[in-house]
Amino acid sequence: MWACRVRRAILGFALLAGVPAQASDLTDFNTLMEAVASHTRVAIGYLRTENTDLASLEIDRTREAWGKLLLHFGSRRPDMFELNPLYKKIMTGVSARLVGAELLLNAGRSDAAIDGLNALRGEFYALRKASGIVVLADCVRDANEAMDALMAYNDRTLDLTKTETITDLAGKAAIYGYELKRCDGIAAEPVRSEGEFRRLVDGAQASLALITKAIATRDPDLLHRVLIELRAFDNLLAFRFG
Repeated sequence: MWACRVRRAILGFALLAGVPAQASDLTDFNTLMEAVASHTRVAIGYLRTENTDLASLEIDRTREAWGKLLLHFGSRRPDMFELNPLYKKIMTGVSARLVGAELLLNAGRSDAAIDGLNALRGEFYALRKASGIVVLADCVRDANEAMDALMAYNDRTLDLTKTETITDLAGKAAIYGYELKRCDGIAAEPVRSEGEFRRLVDGAQASLALITKAIATRDPDLLHRVLIELRAFDNLLAFRFG
């Protein structure tokens, strides 16, 4: 009887301290983190459209999702993060950041709230990168950066007769294409076969192929239209899966 009471007491203390009775693996961590990221993405979307009530609700849901992650991993980290110096800092700082985003929202500073939530997403990216972990959201972020570089050629006055311009443009397009294929490969099967994911990735790859035609025909107007279309696909990928 006494031994049972001791075991129950230890279990209760572990739960109060945010430590589960048994350690969960990296898959569990990534699943819980994706729930946090999903609500964060939606909150940012609502903030951009000035829908503050729904944005506030999503920030609350982000906080709830973060609480579940802390319950499992606040004090017991997955092995992959064992030597990661960012882990403790992020685990102890996210709650304050979410409160800060809520305060900025209530003060009518939606842009600052967006910046705060995006900074949080950047910290999650850095945390995983420092441990050699890549999830779909990280690949989408890398693709976004590649698309940013490609958008430097969104200029209808661009001279597509210059060899240097053509070479650099083709190179940046190839990098973005590589990132799209990498994201397609990283995505879990349920996501990879999902209609929306396929529409965005396949649509972006089809648009990307038109850059070759724009170069061959020396058509900056076509290039401009293709880049605008690609940016739209890229933004939707970031909003839904980034």
